[in-house]
Amino acid sequence: MGLAMTPAMADEVSLFAAGSLKAALSDVSEDFTRTYGIPVSSTFGPSGLMRERIEAGETAHVFASANMRHPRTLEAAGNGGPVALFARNRLCALARPKVAVSTDTLLDVILSDDVRLGTSTPKADPSGDYAFELFDKSGHADALKAKALQLTGGADSATPPEGRNAYAWVLDSDQADVFLTYCTNAVLARKEVPELQIVQVPEAVSVGADYGLIVLDGASSDAWRFAMHILSPAGQSILSEYGFDAPALPKEN
Repeated sequence: MGLAMTPAMADEVSLFAAGSLKAALSDVSEDFTRTYGIPVSSTFGPSGLMRERIEAGETAHVFASANMRHPRTLEAAGNGGPVALFARNRLCALARPKVAVSTDTLLDVILSDDVRLGTSTPKADPSGDYAFELFDKSGHADALKAKALQLTGGADSATPPEGRNAYAWVLDSDQADVFLTYCTNAVLARKEVPELQIVQVPEAVSVGADYGLIVLDGASSDAWRFAMHILSPAGQSILSEYGFDAPALPKEN
């Protein structure tokens, strides 16, 4: 049985989306409203927590997740669908200026007892799940999982000051030395704190993230139009500008 939808503004689309999409989908929403005159109200946060809020009955017409699993869970429960892949991301390491680290030395550095390693919270935030998947591929899963500080993305995670990028704040306030997050998040963090280092993950342990989109039961045709706008060349171009791989963007001939 589908979730009961509570009425939103008649002509407003309610978007629930992963926190890593905030900058990009805010721009996509503005472009959509400019083009069609339809407002979008947006709620951003860890994808797992967003899914739980939808399951608890909060009004969402479109859900954009940082993985495919959360929207597929809603689809399997009869709450909407189909689920579409609309963007891809990758994990990068974000490091404080004092840390001597490169792609080649990253694994040795994060295994070091002297280095505090931060991640997001698995299950609540797919970024944390992807970090733990990287640990599994590294051959040092137990050691890395034991030392990882789950500093963001959970229901009880500390909230950064208003206007601060969560990942820039975590490193800038000396809570960790290296933090594993999406490459797109790392770019936004370094815009705020230019001294931070972005380190590409070694290919052997690289982890990619597939982002899934679902229109929920009870949504209006405007919500479907908005979902199509995300998948359109206009929406995909904006996602690409923020560092996402936009799989629906036409290839140039």
